[in-house]
Amino acid sequence: MTLSKIEKLASWVKEGRRIVFFGGAGISTESGIPDFRSAAGIYQQEKASPYSPEEILSRPFFDRHPEVFYDFYKTKMIHLHAEPNQAHRCLAWLEDEGKLDAVITQNIDGLHQKAGSRSVLELHGSIHRNYCMDCGRFHSLEEVMSTGDPVPKCETCGGTVKPDVVLYGENLDTQVIERTVEAISEADLLLIGGTSLTVQPAAHLVTYFRGQRTVLLNASPTAYDNQADLLIAEPIGAVLGQVESLLKAGS
Repeated sequence: MTLSKIEKLASWVKEGRRIVFFGGAGISTESGIPDFRSAAGIYQQEKASPYSPEEILSRPFFDRHPEVFYDFYKTKMIHLHAEPNQAHRCLAWLEDEGKLDAVITQNIDGLHQKAGSRSVLELHGSIHRNYCMDCGRFHSLEEVMSTGDPVPKCETCGGTVKPDVVLYGENLDTQVIERTVEAISEADLLLIGGTSLTVQPAAHLVTYFRGQRTVLLNASPTAYDNQADLLIAEPIGAVLGQVESLLKAGS
């Protein structure tokens, strides 16, 4: 790992007053949660499934085959024992220090909140929120996972319970998008981490940044690389962990 890049990032974070983090699956893989395509590949190998991962996680498929959806969702998308890593904890600390305005995440695992982050904008929803499609009753993740039925049913009216996650064919929440655009456009430092910036429309949101510096923390190349002021292709947890240590040592 190039120490000079870590030191430069730490100095930029120290100078930053309105920092925003935009992240994807790569920040959670270090907590043992496989990215979507890896999880889908494992599922297809185990089940010899005739369905593509995009099909399984689409709204039309959920409506037609909720039992197949939930089989995949429960076994490959839910990781109850996953814990926040250094990256999650560093971002929560930066918020506590009054430097980070928002975490914008494409992940649905809730690890940012578990680490202590409060200002989290979840573009694709959360596994921790589930609602009856008929009466709207809220159901916790524990309720969804503990049911003995292939498809969770509402305890109040018997309707089908759907996770509050954005499936293929569904629109992103308008209010979340508006708050995301506002946060990114007002930031002076944009940290982009653990995302290939290929999932639309979420990836397009980084183009609203008008601040001074963009830092890209991603293990593999992205189409945004040439627009970043600093590019670090190292594990994001180790990078942000070192940044936090440098900032605390200099305080």
